[in-house]
Amino acid sequence: MKKILVVDDDVDICMLLAAYLGKKGFEVSKTHSSKGMLNFMNEKKFDVVLCDFRLGDTDGLEAIAEIHKIDPAVPVIIITGYSDIKTAVNVIKSGAFDYVAKPLIPDEILHTINRALTSSGADNAEQRVQVKREKTLSEKVIGDFIIGESKEAKELARQIDLVAPTNYSVIIYGESGSGKEAVARSIHLKSKRKDKPFIALDCGAISRELAGSELFGHEKGSFTGALAQKIGHFELANSGTLFLDEIANLPFDVQTSLLRIVQEQRMKRIGGVQEMQLDVRILVASNENLLESHRKGKFREDLYHRFNEFSISVPPLRERQVDIMIFAEHFLDAANQELNKKISSFDEDVIKCFRSYSWPGNIREMKNVIKRAALLCDEDIIRSKFLPVEISNPDKFIQPENNAMRSSNSGTDLKGAAQEAEYETIVKVLRQVNYNKSEAARLLNIDRKTLYNKMKAYNL
Repeated sequence: MKKILVVDDDVDICMLLAAYLGKKGFEVSKTHSSKGMLNFMNEKKFDVVLCDFRLGDTDGLEAIAEIHKIDPAVPVIIITGYSDIKTAVNVIKSGAFDYVAKPLIPDEILHTINRALTSSGADNAEQRVQVKREKTLSEKVIGDFIIGESKEAKELARQIDLVAPTNYSVIIYGESGSGKEAVARSIHLKSKRKDKPFIALDCGAISRELAGSELFGHEKGSFTGALAQKIGHFELANSGTLFLDEIANLPFDVQTSLLRIVQEQRMKRIGGVQEMQLDVRILVASNENLLESHRKGKFREDLYHRFNEFSISVPPLRERQVDIMIFAEHFLDAANQELNKKISSFDEDVIKCFRSYSWPGNIREMKNVIKRAALLCDEDIIRSKFLPVEISNPDKFIQPENNAMRSSNSGTDLKGAAQEAEYETIVKVLRQVNYNKSEAARLLNIDRKTLYNKMKAYNL
């Protein structure tokens, strides 16, 4: 059984890590100070040390030096809430195997530990320094947010830096998949609440009946099916940040309750009698203008004005040409780690495809495209044959010559002419949105099922 030493002056984090890693089959020792760490290190040999960068009686750089005086070979993973370039490079240069940034993601920690256990250790230290230096200097990753080099990216980063230290509510606008939650996490990580919870809720993914319960919680027996007490997202986020994605999808009655809670910072669970004090910063996101949603009768105007203390617009990927390969390299690095591969780069044809494609699904689409390509790739470079056909060869994605329903009449058959016009319109719109079927259906003013049926009928 592999032995892990967890060192963190936050007792809760120590206990949670010990419990999680214990369930994964590790023998875990834990301590809250550098003194306790050195006592453990002198008593037994550990396979990995997981150490907070800022302990009460020392910092991460000193801790690494002390650990390696006792055991030069043991991999040290640093936990840091200060994931900037200087810290990232310094901990690797000082001999750490890697670092993980708060808020901690259990699967990420487990993956990093497993890499440390299978690594050749010090032989790759110099290479790891260079990789981390290049990665952080070129991409500067803060949480899940990647700062690009385009003027749009720099302006977005400037606005995040401006609003993060405040307690303002923020509306984050952007197309689906453009990285609104990553922006929200970045704001949280740069705020005074960075060590407190960040809780996210997709309001478009919960039913009307359960929306109130998800937000505010409920007491046992408060309604049919309430078999146990439930803690809501507001309570989970207390003292931290609550991110409400696709806020316009909340039912109107829940919006009314939300307004009162946001204004008063007090709340009762559904069916409860005891009121609790809240201290929650609210970040919301929408892919449609909330003021326009109010004009359509979908969103309360007073709630809009309550949230609109500051607003940020996340540009779509197609408007950030300079950043496309920065994102691509980042996602390739992540895919290499996940799949334990060593794919070095992208073929020139792939780079051209990426830069000419309009990315209707934005960053989320790119991430999935690269994960798929990396899985298929059996070489050391990703080539266009590993890409989906709509990206690698969009002209072949639609093949008019295979359409059996197109009329062979020269415009004398009214039904055939109507089919011809419908076919041409569908093809034109699909090409316009790079075959994003949801967007095409919206522009054609039909539902997705109807579009699928027509595409099947026209052999598209």
